[in-house]
Amino acid sequence: MEIKQYFNIIKKRLWLVLLIIVVITVGTGVYAYMTNSPQYSATAKLVVNSSPTAGDDSTTANIGAINSNIQLIKTYKEIIKTPAIMNKVVKEYPDLNANASQLINQVSVNAVNETQVMSVSVVDTSYESAAKKVNAIAAVFQREIPTLMNFDNIIILDKADPSVSTPPITTSPMLFVLIALVLSVVVGIAIAFLLEYMDDSIKSEEDIRDVLGMPVLGVIAKMKEEDMTAKERVPAKPFTGGGERANHT
Repeated sequence: MEIKQYFNIIKKRLWLVLLIIVVITVGTGVYAYMTNSPQYSATAKLVVNSSPTAGDDSTTANIGAINSNIQLIKTYKEIIKTPAIMNKVVKEYPDLNANASQLINQVSVNAVNETQVMSVSVVDTSYESAAKKVNAIAAVFQREIPTLMNFDNIIILDKADPSVSTPPITTSPMLFVLIALVLSVVVGIAIAFLLEYMDDSIKSEEDIRDVLGMPVLGVIAKMKEEDMTAKERVPAKPFTGGGERANHT
């Protein structure tokens, strides 16, 4: 199939391709702008740092304490996302306007590259609100761990600054629209070629030649109804034959 034939297929079903592009792009744009509100992330960092046994300053003891702290982080990651911590955050910080389940869904905790550092993050619709929440969670967690675990080994390394202006972490709706536009063009053209491939009707002299393997000897032109009406309106010319008119008696 030549390139010209490809363009003819697209041209023949151009209305369908354009319809698919408009429907997919507009639908994606409306959905993206209605549901995609900006989200901001604020992070606080905590250090798990228990001291080795008193009077034992050996390198082995220090390495053992570090490994123990790293293992404790796995436990702390689960503790921090429990109602035992979040209910106290809600009670002590009513200005956050959030309940315990909301805070649990908004917070995430990660270990920084297998170190003694914990990264606590909160995602919210404004950076100021996210920063206040993550700082409150970090403060309550640091205070409650000695009671829950009999370990006083949490140090707040870095707090989130509510006054800092940061860009949202969510993707712009316009990016979704552009992606939908590209995909809709591909889908529209693919459907046009699929319909052409599935259509096995004969429409041209070339189709007859390809199917029957015989040359086309003649073509009957297709006439429209207005062409027939125009022919009927043309008056017939009188017969004017040669020779004299015969007389009958």
